[in-house]
Amino acid sequence: MFAVATEWLEKNAAAINALNVFPVPDGDTGTNMLLTMRSTMEAAASVSEDTASAVARAIAHGALMGARGNSGVILSQILKGVAEGFGGTACVTPVDLANALEKAYQLAYNGISKPKEGTILTVAKDAAAAARATLARDGHDLASLMDVVVREAQASLDRTPELLDVLKQAGVVDAGGQGLAIMLEGILAYLTGRGDQVRILETKFPGATQPALKAARSAHEAEGVYGYCTEFIVKGKKLDPERIRKKIETRGDSIVVVGDEEAVKVHIHTVDPGAVMHTCIRLGSLHDLKIQNMDDQNKEFLQMRGSKVPEANIAVVVVAAGDGLESIFRSLGATAIVTGGQTMNPSTQEILRAIDTVPSGKVIVLPNNKNVVLTAQQAASLARKNVNVLPTRSIPQGIASLIAFNIEVELDNNVAEMEKARRQVKSVEITRAVRGAKLGDIEVKEGAYIGLIDGDLKVAAGSLDQALEDSLREARVEKAEIITLYHGAEVRPEDAENLSLSLRKSNPGLQVDVIKGGQPHYAYIISVE
Repeated sequence: MFAVATEWLEKNAAAINALNVFPVPDGDTGTNMLLTMRSTMEAAASVSEDTASAVARAIAHGALMGARGNSGVILSQILKGVAEGFGGTACVTPVDLANALEKAYQLAYNGISKPKEGTILTVAKDAAAAARATLARDGHDLASLMDVVVREAQASLDRTPELLDVLKQAGVVDAGGQGLAIMLEGILAYLTGRGDQVRILETKFPGATQPALKAARSAHEAEGVYGYCTEFIVKGKKLDPERIRKKIETRGDSIVVVGDEEAVKVHIHTVDPGAVMHTCIRLGSLHDLKIQNMDDQNKEFLQMRGSKVPEANIAVVVVAAGDGLESIFRSLGATAIVTGGQTMNPSTQEILRAIDTVPSGKVIVLPNNKNVVLTAQQAASLARKNVNVLPTRSIPQGIASLIAFNIEVELDNNVAEMEKARRQVKSVEITRAVRGAKLGDIEVKEGAYIGLIDGDLKVAAGSLDQALEDSLREARVEKAEIITLYHGAEVRPEDAENLSLSLRKSNPGLQVDVIKGGQPHYAYIISVE
C-alpha cells in the first residue's frame, strides 16, 4: 500500500516542488518527501514478520532515520502515528485506519514548536476527522473509508490558501499538503486495484509574482536572508525531544524535533548552524548532518519558476522475476520492471518497450543477470533516449546499485555511484543443475545443488544445506558485515529463518536479514556485504 503511495509521490515530485513557497520558497518539498518515503520502503523491505503492525513500525523507523527537510520530518511523524494507531494488529480494519490517521495528525502537531494551519498538518487533521465522523455514522470497508479520506484531504488542500496568506498571494496550495493528498490517493488506488493508474498533477509553474514569493520572507528577521536548513540526528540515552526543542527554539524557526530516548531527529532553519549543533552535542552524538544554504536554494527556485518544469527524474528500468523481488525493486524506486532472469531472459524488444514507456528522457537499466547485459545494451542502442546500462550481473548487485541511486543527482554521477555500489557486494546463488557436467575441477551431477559466486560455479553438493554451507564459506562469510537472504518460491519462510539463526550463531555480530524474494529456480539469492 505504501509502496504504491511512494510511486504516486515519485511521479508527482516535480509538480509538488513547483508549489513550494512555504516556509521557504526553495522548491524541494516533493523531493524531500520522496526521499523520506524511499527510506521507509528500504526499511519495510527487510521486515520478516508478515503483519501490518510490523511493517508500519519498520516504515516509521525508516522515516525517522531518513527524513529529509521540514516536510520529510513532519511526514515521519505522520507515519509514526500510523504505526502507533495500528498497535499490534496483524490485519488492518477500518477502525484501525481511523485510529491511525487520528494518531498521525496528533503526533505531527506535537512535533512542531509553532504549528501553522494551511499546511500538511491541516490536511492530515481534516482527513482524520472525516474518517472518524464517517465511522461514527455507519460502517465502511477500508476502500470506502479511504475514499472519504481522499475527498476530504483534497477539499482541505483546496482550502489551504485561505488559511495561509503566502499561499494565497502566490496562487498555490500547500506543497506538503499536496504531497500527503497524492499519497492518500495512491493508497486508495491500491485498495481499489488501480495502483498502476497514476494521476499526474499539472506540471506548469503557477504564475506567482516576485512580490508574492517574497512574502515568504515575513517569518524571517532579516529581509533577504533565509539562513541554513540544518538537520541531524542526536543519538544517546534518555534523550527528551521536548527538552531539546526548548533548548534550540530561540535559535531559528521551522523547528521540528521528534524521536525517542535513543534517537532524536532535529530540523531547524537558522543563521547559525554551529550554535544549534553545539547545544545538541552536549546531549549525545550527532549523525547524518545536512546543512543547506536556503538563499542559494531560493535563487535557483526563482530562476526555475520562469522556465518549464523539468521532465520526470531519471527513470530506472529493472529486470527481475519473483513477486517479492519485484516489490523490493519498486519500493527502492524502480520505475519499471521487466519480468525475466535466469532461464527466462527478456527480449531486446521487451526492454526497449520499458525504456520507451517510462516518463523520462534519461534512463538507467539494471539487467541483474550476466545473460541479460548484452540484450539490455542492444535495447539501449536502439532507444531514442539517453540510456545507460549498468552491467549488474545479479539481483544483489541490482539492489545495491538502486540503493545508491539519488534522485537529486545528475545521470553521470548516479551511474558512477551505482557502479561503485555494485562492485562492493558479493552475490551467492543456490540452484539445481538440470544436467550433469564437469567445469574445471568441479563435477556436477544432474539434480545436484550448485552454488554460484558472482555468477561463477564454485560449489556442487548433494543437499541444499551443504550447498549453502560450502557457498557461504567460498564467499568468506566470516569477513562480512551484512548478509541478506532472498528466499525463493519453493523455500518455506521458517527454513529461511532457521538459516538466519544458524548464521548469526556461528558468526557473532553478523547482521542477517531475511526477505521473501519469491524468485523461481533459485532456492536462495544471497547478498554478502
